[in-house]
Amino acid sequence: MEEEAVLCIDIAREKMDKAIKHLEEELMRIRAGKATPNILDGITVDYYGASTPLSQVSNIGTPDAKTVVIQPWDKSMLDLIEKAILYANIGLTPMNNGEIIRLNIPPLTEERRRDLVKQVKGMGENTRVSIRNARRDANDELKKLQKQGLSEDSEKEKVDEVQKMTDEYISKVDIIVAGKEKDIMTV
Repeated sequence: MEEEAVLCIDIAREKMDKAIKHLEEELMRIRAGKATPNILDGITVDYYGASTPLSQVSNIGTPDAKTVVIQPWDKSMLDLIEKAILYANIGLTPMNNGEIIRLNIPPLTEERRRDLVKQVKGMGENTRVSIRNARRDANDELKKLQKQGLSEDSEKEKVDEVQKMTDEYISKVDIIVAGKEKDIMTV
């Protein structure tokens, strides 16, 4: 029974890790007024019949804090890449000069910054909910194990361990969200 209880806690920890990782990936896509190649994550182009990530058909760079430059390895891809960026609706208009595509990152307005902060807080709350769901699942499983023969003291001990772990992960979310908020609100 002890092994199953430990396994139950490990599964909860894994779910919480995935929730944190997902939050970090989502936050990378939110631009805070600075050029970053991450804003193009998730954009794919049709490359010889296969849907291929933009980063696998071109070099993506940031020559300065306000510009993202995309240089396709195959110049015939320029129009496809331009259409894919427009279709992705990331709020940026690509400029194609026949060799490269430039994306100029406009400075964020105060209103847009507040909207982004709300979005970040919403993502943080969704992550907290995922973490609490992992806690609930682990606690339910521990209760089942107690009915199957796990001692009451051991079950209580494991529930406390899950709660401690939950508190740690929730505070990680708070730190990550606060950092991103600060990043967005810094002009």
